[in-house]
Amino acid sequence: MSPDHRAGPPGRTTARTTDQTNARAADQTVDRAGRAQRPLTRFAHPEPPRPPRRKVFPVFLPLAGCPGRCLYCDQPAQTGQAPEPPEAVLARVRVELSARSESAGPVELAFYGGTFTALPEPVRGRFLDLAAELKAAGRVARLRCSTRPDAVTPELLRGLRARGLDLVELGVQSFQDRALAASRRGYDGATALAACRMVREAGLGLGIQLLPGMPGHAPQDLARDAALAAGFSPGLAPEFVRLYPCLVLDGTPLAGLWRAGVFRPWPLDATVEALARALLAFWAAGVPTARIGLAEQAGLRVLAGPRHPALGQLVRAGALLLHVRGLLATLAEAPSTLFVPRRYQGEALGQGNALRADYAALGLAVEPWAEAGFGLC
Repeated sequence: MSPDHRAGPPGRTTARTTDQTNARAADQTVDRAGRAQRPLTRFAHPEPPRPPRRKVFPVFLPLAGCPGRCLYCDQPAQTGQAPEPPEAVLARVRVELSARSESAGPVELAFYGGTFTALPEPVRGRFLDLAAELKAAGRVARLRCSTRPDAVTPELLRGLRARGLDLVELGVQSFQDRALAASRRGYDGATALAACRMVREAGLGLGIQLLPGMPGHAPQDLARDAALAAGFSPGLAPEFVRLYPCLVLDGTPLAGLWRAGVFRPWPLDATVEALARALLAFWAAGVPTARIGLAEQAGLRVLAGPRHPALGQLVRAGALLLHVRGLLATLAEAPSTLFVPRRYQGEALGQGNALRADYAALGLAVEPWAEAGFGLC
């Protein structure tokens, strides 16, 4: 008997032997077709393969270049960094990246927290010159920035690409005119769509940031936003999206609207459900999701909204459940068991096995197995 198939101590069942037993039991439904009660349907996790990741070195420029303050925004608290003079930022970045061990490899330098393309040219130029210097030294492999959809033009983007910019993250927030107007964004959905196309047509990578639950934004609006963001032709598709459900932060104009009863954030359950549907749409389109939920910061004072320390896990679990539910509708014979690779067992069942009852309602028991993919039988 090979080592992989040795029995454990009497009376003891290991995770490995349980996985192997489940895998053999599932395979028997195929190998012994004459006695099979249900066929085995194998499928992979619906998330598209992620490209190799390089460490992102974020440089936060809170509110720099912004034409005004958005209703929901508190950049110093969200980034954990107060505004600094440009020269101080340049000096700090040069020192930190020059001191970085060469064995750690080059980073992706990212200018976040403001409207980079709206910075005055002398300031923007100094940041680009620093990035070029660090690229030449082998410290930086790629350069990205964040900006607004109404702060780009084809000429500007082509010029930035010529100076070494590789990717633009657009703070789209939504493509829905009603939500954009209610949130006082200052542009419409057509402008946001055009900006996405401009970025890709300039030969730059594209990231799209969405803000589900912003003023004037309903769950069905997120479904439309996801369809638009995932629906670009392959040559114009984004490299990734970020989903930041709208939170009420103390000190923002939105906090005043919330206190006055004018604005009500989405409940957590509704947020998870809406984001799970959006995530499934992005998975189906082959678009990775770089982040779900605002990163925790020490000075972040959240008054209300769908905040959860494991929001991403909740949403991924919900999206996988939706995917399985969709698969069931395509099968001629109803399966009774969902076999899950052990690495995905926690994701499939959700926090505290909260989704086990949801799978049971679909007529499915959830069992681990040793295979790399999933199985229904």
